Amino acid sequence: MTMKNMLQGFVASAVVFAFGSGVASAQTCAETQFTSKNADFYLKAETEILVNDNPQAALVALNQLRAQTLNCYEFGAALRLGAAIKIQADDYEGAVVDLVAALDGGYVSEADRAQTIFNIAQIYLSTENLPKALSYYEQWLAAGGVPNRDQKWQLAVVNQKLDRNRDALVWAEQVLAADGVNAKREVYDFMIYLYDETGQLAKKAELLELLLAKNPTERRLWDAISGDYFQADEERKAFEVQKAMYLAGILQTEDEIMRVVNFYNRFNAPYQAAKILEKEINQGRISKTYERLELLANLYQVAREYQRAIPVIEEAAELSDNGQMFERLGRSYSEIQDWEKADVALTRAIAKGGLKDVGLAWVLIGQSRYERDDRSGAREAFRAASNRGARGWLDFMAAEDATEVAIARFEISSKLQDARAEKQRCDKLSVFGDQGLPEACETVTQRITEIETDLIAFDRRNS
Repeated sequence: MTMKNMLQGFVASAVVFAFGSGVASAQTCAETQFTSKNADFYLKAETEILVNDNPQAALVALNQLRAQTLNCYEFGAALRLGAAIKIQADDYEGAVVDLVAALDGGYVSEADRAQTIFNIAQIYLSTENLPKALSYYEQWLAAGGVPNRDQKWQLAVVNQKLDRNRDALVWAEQVLAADGVNAKREVYDFMIYLYDETGQLAKKAELLELLLAKNPTERRLWDAISGDYFQADEERKAFEVQKAMYLAGILQTEDEIMRVVNFYNRFNAPYQAAKILEKEINQGRISKTYERLELLANLYQVAREYQRAIPVIEEAAELSDNGQMFERLGRSYSEIQDWEKADVALTRAIAKGGLKDVGLAWVLIGQSRYERDDRSGAREAFRAASNRGARGWLDFMAAEDATEVAIARFEISSKLQDARAEKQRCDKLSVFGDQGLPEACETVTQRITEIETDLIAFDRRNS
C-alpha cells in the first residue's frame, strides 16, 4: 500500500473529527462544532482533496479557512485537514508540523491521540527518517497503541535497520508466533539473521530446525543447524543433527562420514563408531588405509570387541611398514589367550622391526610359551628380552622349578622314611622268629636300597 493510499483514511478521519465526533479536547477546548461560514470553507477544502483529488485547490480553500477567526475546535480541525492535504501534495514535513501542533495544542481527543501519533510515525517511515519513525512508534505504544501483525513486522524491520537487533528480535518473534505454520521464508531468514547478530546460535539452530521441517532436503539448513549448535558449545545437539544427516543419506563424502564416526567416538559410543567405519570402508566410501584400519581397530578394542578387532589389526599389520601393528596383533591374541598365534604375531613384529620396546615383545613371547608349557622356549625368550620384566619371569620360573624339585625330593624322602620305619618294625618282630614276619619284611631292605639310590640320583640331577 502506498503512502497516499494509506492516508486516504487519515483524510477521512480529519473530516470525522470536524463533523462527526463532536468531541474536543477536554483540557484546552470546550467548543464542539463549526460556525456556518467556516464550515463552508472546510467543506470546500475537504471536497477538493477527497472528491477532486486536487491538493492545491484544497490548500487554497484551507488557507481561506485559516484566514477567518477560528475557535479552538475549528483550529484543530484545520490542522488535521491541513496535514492530510500536505501529505497528498508530498509535503510530509509540513504534515508532521500540523499534526504535532494539533497534539501539542490539545486539539486531538484522547480517543484519536494514539492514531495521530501512529500517523506521524508512518509519515516519518515513508520519508525514511527511521529514528523519528521509531520514536513516534514508541510514543504510540505508550499511548495504548496495539500493533497488529504487520505493524509488529514494521517495528522489527525499523529496529533492525537502526542496529537495535535485540529489540527487533522481540517483535520478529511475535510475528513468527502470529504466523505460526504459515510463516513465510522471509520471516525465518530475518530472524536467523537477528539470532546471528545477537550471538544466539542455539536459538538460531532451533529456528532452523523448524524451517528444516518444511524443507527437509535443503542441505544448507542441515549444515547451518549443526554448525550453530557446535559454535554454541552444544556439541551433543550438533552430533544429533550430523547423525540424522547420515541416516537420511545426506552425507556422502569421506570427510563428512568421518565427522560422524568421530562424533560417535567423542560421545562414548565406540562400538557404533566402529560399525559405521567398517561398513563405509567395505562399501568403498572410506578409503582402506593403514590409518583408517588402525582407527577401526582402536574403536573395537575400546569397545572390548576384541574378536572383531583382530581381523582388522591383521589387515593393518600387512599394510604397515614396521612391526608395531604385528606387536599389537600379538597383544590382541594374548587378550583372548590364543597363545600360539600370539607367539607367531610377536615373532613377526620383531622380525619386521620398528618396535619401540623389543624387550617387551620378547617378554610377551615368553609368556605365550610359558602358557603352552614350553618352559625351555619361554626361558629363551625371557633371556632375549633382558629386561626387568623378563628377569621377574625367570625368577618366577626358577622358584617354580625349585618348588617342584623340593616337592619331588620330599616325596622320595618320605618314601625312604616310611621304608626305614617299616624296617624297624620288621626288626622288632624278628625276635619271634622268621615265621611270624609279614611278607613285606622280606623286601624292605632291598626297597630301602633302591629308594636311597633314587634319592642320590635325584640330588645329582638337581644339584
